[in-house]
Amino acid sequence: MDVEKSSLCNCVVNFLLEENYLLSAFELLHELLDDGRDDQAIRLKEFFADPVQFPPDQISRFNSLRVADPQSLLEEKEALAEKLAIRDYENRLAQEDILKLKTELQKKCEARTDEPSDANAKDGADVQQSRETTFSDLGPLKAKERQDLNCAVKEYLLLAGYRLTAMTFYEEVSDQNLDEWQNSFASVPDALRHYYYQYLSSTTEAAEEKFSMLKKNESLLKENDKLKHEKQSLLRSRDLADAQAVALKKSLESLQRDIKEKENLVQDLKQSLEQRKKELNGCKAEISSLKMHMERARPTEDTASGGVEEGQAPSLESYKEEIESLQKEIERLNAIKSTDAEPVGSINSVEDITDRKDEVIKLCENDMVPLLSGSPSGNLESVGSENVTIQNIDSIADKHEEFSKSDDNYVTDVAENSPKENVVPVVTDNGSLPESTSPVVEHFSEKQGPGTIQILSDALPKIVPYVLINHREELLPLMMCAIERHPDSHTRDSLTHTLFNLIKRPDEKQRRIIMDACVTLAKNVGEMRTETELLPQCWEQISHMYEERRLLVAQSCGELAEFVRPEIRDSLILSIVQQLVEDSAPVVREAAAHNLALLLPLFPNMDKYFKVEEVMFQLVSDPSGVVVETTIKELVPALLKWGKKLDHLLQVLLSHILTSIERCPPLSGVEGSVESHFRILGERERWTVDVLMRVLLELLPIVHQISIETCPYPSVSDSEGSSFSMPLLEKYAEGNVDWPIFEWLRDDCFSSLIQIVSLLPTKEDGLRNRISSFLLAVSGRFGDDYLTHVMLPIFLVAVGDSAGLACFPPTAQSKVQGLRPKTTVAERIATLCVLPILLAGVLGAPSKQELLTEYLRNLLVQSAAQEGQSAMHSADIYNAVRFLCMFEEHQNMVFRILWEMVVSSDMDLKINAAKLLKVIVPFIDAKVASTHVLPALVTLGSETNLHVLYASIDAFGTVAQNFKNDVIVDKIRVQMDAFLEDGSHEAMIAVIRALVVAVPHTTESLRDYLLSKIFHLSTTPLPTSNMVHRRERSNAFCEAIRALDATDISAASVRDLLMPTIQNLLKDTDALDPAHKEALEIIVKERSGGAFDTFSKVMGSQFGLPSSMTSFFSEGGLLGKKDSIEIPPPPPPDLGIRPKLTITPPSPAEDTRFRRIMRGGFTDMLRGKNKSSEELSPTL
Repeated sequence: MDVEKSSLCNCVVNFLLEENYLLSAFELLHELLDDGRDDQAIRLKEFFADPVQFPPDQISRFNSLRVADPQSLLEEKEALAEKLAIRDYENRLAQEDILKLKTELQKKCEARTDEPSDANAKDGADVQQSRETTFSDLGPLKAKERQDLNCAVKEYLLLAGYRLTAMTFYEEVSDQNLDEWQNSFASVPDALRHYYYQYLSSTTEAAEEKFSMLKKNESLLKENDKLKHEKQSLLRSRDLADAQAVALKKSLESLQRDIKEKENLVQDLKQSLEQRKKELNGCKAEISSLKMHMERARPTEDTASGGVEEGQAPSLESYKEEIESLQKEIERLNAIKSTDAEPVGSINSVEDITDRKDEVIKLCENDMVPLLSGSPSGNLESVGSENVTIQNIDSIADKHEEFSKSDDNYVTDVAENSPKENVVPVVTDNGSLPESTSPVVEHFSEKQGPGTIQILSDALPKIVPYVLINHREELLPLMMCAIERHPDSHTRDSLTHTLFNLIKRPDEKQRRIIMDACVTLAKNVGEMRTETELLPQCWEQISHMYEERRLLVAQSCGELAEFVRPEIRDSLILSIVQQLVEDSAPVVREAAAHNLALLLPLFPNMDKYFKVEEVMFQLVSDPSGVVVETTIKELVPALLKWGKKLDHLLQVLLSHILTSIERCPPLSGVEGSVESHFRILGERERWTVDVLMRVLLELLPIVHQISIETCPYPSVSDSEGSSFSMPLLEKYAEGNVDWPIFEWLRDDCFSSLIQIVSLLPTKEDGLRNRISSFLLAVSGRFGDDYLTHVMLPIFLVAVGDSAGLACFPPTAQSKVQGLRPKTTVAERIATLCVLPILLAGVLGAPSKQELLTEYLRNLLVQSAAQEGQSAMHSADIYNAVRFLCMFEEHQNMVFRILWEMVVSSDMDLKINAAKLLKVIVPFIDAKVASTHVLPALVTLGSETNLHVLYASIDAFGTVAQNFKNDVIVDKIRVQMDAFLEDGSHEAMIAVIRALVVAVPHTTESLRDYLLSKIFHLSTTPLPTSNMVHRRERSNAFCEAIRALDATDISAASVRDLLMPTIQNLLKDTDALDPAHKEALEIIVKERSGGAFDTFSKVMGSQFGLPSSMTSFFSEGGLLGKKDSIEIPPPPPPDLGIRPKLTITPPSPAEDTRFRRIMRGGFTDMLRGKNKSSEELSPTL
């Protein structure tokens, strides 16, 4: 269908062009372009773009024709009527000549029709200017055939939706009625398509085209079937995947059930293990009771050894029985243990305990052998052997206690479980404890350590809340001891949490104490416990509501990183720092930057360099100044020292600056204009670019140092080795060696800075100042030769001037030449943006003062005198000089050149001097204005040339706007009086308008001076014949009054000057603009208070004004109300006596909304007039 539509459209296009229906073809071109059918519109576009058919000069002449008004048309009609009568007479004379030539003309026409027509063989697009009959293979079209084709084309255009083209075609075919199509064989619905099909079937080319279309249709049908089969296969695959997903889901549910059953089994095994351990504790208690029995079995009689042996034998036998019973009990426990399916670790621990119990029993049996054999060793030896046995049992019990406590404290201390009344001390004959019992006492004193830690751990969380906040740090030693020595991990976590939350909002000193404690603890507990116990506490505090807590986390990341494994530093700790960088508190982000700088040297490798670099740029672009300062001073040097990728950092830095500016919207949407190249920077973008330029300035010393270290010709450099001499630059230009950092500064950095300043509008003086400071720093570090032979040529070429490139290699010369502006717009951008940087940042170096003076004099004096510069080009140069005057060290030099322009005999230079003074006034102080600006303006004001005079008046207005010094204001008043004494109407208007701009910013004395001058000037009427001057003066006075009314004026000035001036202006109603008239009436109403009605009536009777102010306050006016009461007109007053008006200052309640609107509107008007001067104000 698309091919068919295209063919029909091409037929219509050919028909319209062949029949010379150009208007219809032109309308069809636009409708095809609107529909997006560019392919069908190609031939029409080529036809109408043909300069032979439509000459460009003729089209431009038609476009420049003005639309005449009715009066001019009437005058032209009358003139044409007169010419028509003359032409009629000439026409009658020419008729006779025409009859004579008619025969010859007919012969020539017949001869021309017999010659073969030179039709265009390529596209058949030759169209005659007059409508001639075209021929085809079938001969010329007949009238009936032409009507059929016209009706068919009209029908096609309506069906295709090209209604505008159809209307134009209907009007263009004026000799036929297309609304009535006679019934014939050609009159069929959708006739043009039938004609096309008939044409296709009548030619071999058409048949081939039809066959190709059918073949293409078949291929499309096959492809459609193939896509359907693929769709079915995909649907089947999806069903299989759904079935597999269901099966996997069922399998997952069954696995989850199995896991739950295993967990239940593990819980049961843990409970069984708990029960077995309790039984083992009972066994240990029995062992302790056995030990007590052995102590009580000592002999009590010292006289007869035989008696002792007889007395000991029964007790030893009883002990053996008890030991045997204990062995049976242990065997029973082992049998029960073997039936339980306990975990491997628990079974091994129980077997270990059982083996140790067997060792105890065997040891006891071995110790009993001497006693049972009746050895006559005496009482002391027996007691000693018994004490040794007790000591061995105690040592084994201690070992078991350590094991049980390490196993989550399931077994308690034997001494604590044993009853105190069963403990009977062994006493010697003299009533003292034997020496063999001292190890037992020492053992009990050692066992008190873990108990003390447990008591301390339990008590600390209860004690901390009741200790004063300022004294809680005194608990840190106890807390650290408990955390370090307590065996339970849960208790340690709780104490560590208490350590981090010791103080609710710790100050800097308290945070320092807590961090010192954490560092000491990390040293003592080792890497694993630091990772598993301290760092999780950091992670928990990262989202705390108090910034002091989050600040504590940031400090811990930098100080605890030394005590963890290296792989943890660049993973977990770095992720914590990244989250802190996103914190809302600037102090936390500052701490994150500081601790990231501490963390970088501890990273094991460079894998995370690009992530750290990204974090660094994020911190550099932070809106907080303290964060930026810390990042620049600490993090950037640490990143360079750790990463050693200065070249990559510099490239990314310049890229960030360009990207920050380019993503801002353009200053203008008009493509190709100068303003469309500039970008509107927001506050965030301006801050980001400024900070990145600071980073670039901070990196400059490193760039300079590396340039010196990597110099390929160290023997050619100067003696100090800190600057780059001329021989070194020439040697480098001759060779082909690489000097990467030097080439980056020359090729990339300077060109990028030129590109950056070319995107900045004129008001971005702060960023230009930053770039100029960077260039001055470059010239200061790299030396005067580098400035003269490298920097200066680059920027001279960038502004369009010529420069020597002898110190540049051939490859670099082509890059520098590419910076030269090639279009008019590029030249103006270079003057607006690059020239200020050249003056202040390159030629502004201390060693180039003479060259700067010569260049600026040539720019302002010689070039302006030799070439007739346009006003726009001069304004662009003034902008560059204005930026140069922001540097105080260059102001005296600028004023010296200005004095040369002031005392010059060339009037154009004098005018340029006045304009330049007006531009630079906002950027100087009062002292410079008094000593340089005012004398120059007074000199210019004494000139007889009116253009110089008016330019100096505008400059005086700018001075009045920017300075409130009484001496300066008095000088301005004296000079304005001198201008007004001339009596010139133009000078008076210039003075009033210059002072009106200064009204919102100047002193009260200058406002009163302006008001008094307006009052005196308004009392002098102008001749009624000069209506232009009257209207111009009235508009200037009204603007001044409205500006003064928006300020604070004394009641006396209102009464004596303002109101009489308004009265004088209202007299000349013909010259008064209606908008100004309404504004003056509002001022009178608000300033006169209750006397306005009387004033309006008096003004109405004297000057024919309506008493009800119907033009403004009536029902049809702006402030009129429907319920207004009509005031009867008062009797006419005596015209010989001027009525006295009681003028009272308005109360605050009378400061109506409309008055505020008028004030705001007038302020905007003043801002609009002073827009250029405000745009030049510095934004530092």
